[in-house]
Amino acid sequence: MTNVLLIEDDTVLRENTAELLELSNYKVVTASNGKLGLAKAKEKLPDIIICDIMMPELDGYDTLKLLSQDHATKYIPFIFLSAKTEHKDVRKGMNLGADDYITKPFTEDELISAIESRLAKTALLKEAKDDTTESETNEPINSIKTLNDLKNFFEDNGTDFTFEKDHIIYREGTHSNYIYLINKGIVKCHQIDEQGKELVTGLYKEDDLFGYTSFTDNQPHKETATAIEDTTLTGISTIQFNSILDDNPKIALELIQLLSDDLLVIKNQLLEMAYGSVNKKTATTILKFAEKINRKPEDPINISRSDLASVAGIATETLIRTLTSFKKQGLIEGDGRNIKILDIEKLKHIQ
Repeated sequence: MTNVLLIEDDTVLRENTAELLELSNYKVVTASNGKLGLAKAKEKLPDIIICDIMMPELDGYDTLKLLSQDHATKYIPFIFLSAKTEHKDVRKGMNLGADDYITKPFTEDELISAIESRLAKTALLKEAKDDTTESETNEPINSIKTLNDLKNFFEDNGTDFTFEKDHIIYREGTHSNYIYLINKGIVKCHQIDEQGKELVTGLYKEDDLFGYTSFTDNQPHKETATAIEDTTLTGISTIQFNSILDDNPKIALELIQLLSDDLLVIKNQLLEMAYGSVNKKTATTILKFAEKINRKPEDPINISRSDLASVAGIATETLIRTLTSFKKQGLIEGDGRNIKILDIEKLKHIQ
């Protein structure tokens, strides 16, 4: 049975989360602050640690720092659990060595998925790792070991690009020169079918990587990328990117996980387009854009009706009629390109 250490100062959330994990067949040990959590981590040596950030006695950042300094606990997978969603807070936690970051409120599926993916990644890395590691001892200090290290490499060594809203970053069929990290803004990737209809194949926000076509050879882009708001990027050449993967196999495993997550999103999108009702498709698409674009889901979304219709897989005219119905039901309000969610829970349960 997998042992989980849950460090959370909110009594109700701690007890509810522990019960949820136990019902999912995890063995759970809890602690009400970082100081107690640190002691229990050293005593129990759990398989994974889930830790809040803002806590008395010792906050989550300092808890992770101290765990990382102890050889017995430094390799335990660590997931931050917090309501803090600012980019700088996420990056601070990841820079300290956290494996993942879940924001409150979270769903059962989000929590279990994060735990399972971190444990699977740890198992893969353990299998790929030599038993005791003369090679690791001789590894350069600045070697790129994690996806977050790779993003830091982009920021330190990459080329900066700026694109205004609606400007094309690259076109389908053009040579793949760069892999990009988004510093600010939103990017959509899309294709045009034989009837001239646009299909959005991906939405990428701040701190996302995009633009890779192949990890083995240099292939042209299979889609077009467009900035849907003013966007700044940092890019490194595909040659340099592939060289990093050759020298750092752990990064390849991280990217495989990232691609697997992207494929699952695309699969769910295709299933929704194929079998979902028009109302369900529209509601799901609004929520998807809110998640990608906004700091808070209730913030207004500034997005074109054609982009919404493209992701939903319905005609623009049909989308407009559905949006009008949602407004009458009090689910959203809209003004031009702006859509504001008024009742997120009802929108989530539209059928």
